[in-house]
Amino acid sequence: MGHHHISRRKFMGQASCAAVTSTSLFSTLANLKFMNAASISNSATLAGGNYKALVCILLSGGSDSHNMLIPTDPVQYGHYQNTRSSVAIPQNQINQLNGVDFGVHPSMGGIQQLFNNGNLSFISNIGTLLQPMAKDEVFQYEQLLPLGLFSHSDQVQQWQTSLPHQRSSIGWGGRIADLLSSQNTNDKISLNISLSGNNVFQTGSNTVEYTIDQEEGAIGIYRYKTENPGDIERLRDVGVDNIIDANYQDIFKKTYIDVLKTSRDAYVEFSDAIDGSEPLDGIFDTTEVASQLKMIARTISAREQLGVKRQIFFLDMGGWDHHDELLNSQTEMLNDLSRAMSQFSSALDVIGMQDCVTTFTSSEFGRTLTWNGNGTDHAWGGNVMVMGGPIKGGQIFGQYPSLELNSEYELGGGGIMLPTTSVDEYFAELALWFGVSRTDLRDIFPNAGNFFDVNNDMPIGMFK
Repeated sequence: MGHHHISRRKFMGQASCAAVTSTSLFSTLANLKFMNAASISNSATLAGGNYKALVCILLSGGSDSHNMLIPTDPVQYGHYQNTRSSVAIPQNQINQLNGVDFGVHPSMGGIQQLFNNGNLSFISNIGTLLQPMAKDEVFQYEQLLPLGLFSHSDQVQQWQTSLPHQRSSIGWGGRIADLLSSQNTNDKISLNISLSGNNVFQTGSNTVEYTIDQEEGAIGIYRYKTENPGDIERLRDVGVDNIIDANYQDIFKKTYIDVLKTSRDAYVEFSDAIDGSEPLDGIFDTTEVASQLKMIARTISAREQLGVKRQIFFLDMGGWDHHDELLNSQTEMLNDLSRAMSQFSSALDVIGMQDCVTTFTSSEFGRTLTWNGNGTDHAWGGNVMVMGGPIKGGQIFGQYPSLELNSEYELGGGGIMLPTTSVDEYFAELALWFGVSRTDLRDIFPNAGNFFDVNNDMPIGMFK
């Protein structure tokens, strides 16, 4: 799940920039889309109208989140310190969180402030599950375990599909877009927008993400519509337009040209919208994650010009596979993440969209509590963050277990934690807030009913 900075100077950019429409001619979900769109159009009005956005920050590589959220109760901190040994954060360096017996990594001052101000919460000990499990069942019933547990490729896919029982190329963000995309009046730009190229999370049966660049926004045809064009550039633009706008009888030529035409039109429309958006200068750092969140904020500020009521954004902040150099790497990376999320929250205040956007983190798995001599290894349960005006902030959701070895949820003495909250519960509640009906919830999350009453309950209760 690597990501690379790209320029609009590259022809068509990444492969997904050509796949700009989220509506398929042969969609089998037309009626469901219509009903969902009608339901959301009649929903309560927020500060930014009835617009809502989800922003997914994938910490790919498997984040050691036990050093992100740390118990400060003397007994629980003692378990943490004894188990973590040389990778434990000294207690006098932890940033204390208000109202709870927990703190955050010393590099996460921005997250501390967001939590204490009621704009962010944690969900503890979360991971992929097919059904709730007790410790003894893990060793007795292998068929109940997620496929490829501890595998990067399998687990990162399962966090994006919410299908731990199978390998799929369709993500839960894509399945949501299949259902809800018809409420956006713009049929050129997908409901799903990626800052990190192709990804499973945003791929649906009829939806593919629209990829944008963190610096320049839309990615267009190489050297098309450049600034201050000369005579040669103008002739080239006319030639490109003549090729794209021509009528083709051959089905393959027509299909290819239709994709190019939609991509061209989307590029022009998106570029115009971003050019007219709030610049948000002076708010963000120049780190990659901050630049990506800045572009997302600018895109949200251009929502009316783009003609959208729902958007799902995705960015991949890689490099969290810390088998070695854990402490040094976390100091820098958690600082970048914390500052970027805090700056994004400030930008949403500036554009008046704080109550319309929910930002959440994910990672393919947590890491071992015990260290390997210089870092930590692949494990299971971990902690995530959820941020935004709609969230009940300043809380630790889920069941934070004892970090003592051989405790109720620690497996085998190696520091692997059995999750007590499933990703289905996490993602289902995000989907319900976003506007997915309970009727459709099982289609998107087929295992959700194993964890809560899909017809009545909010699985975590993290929204106001």
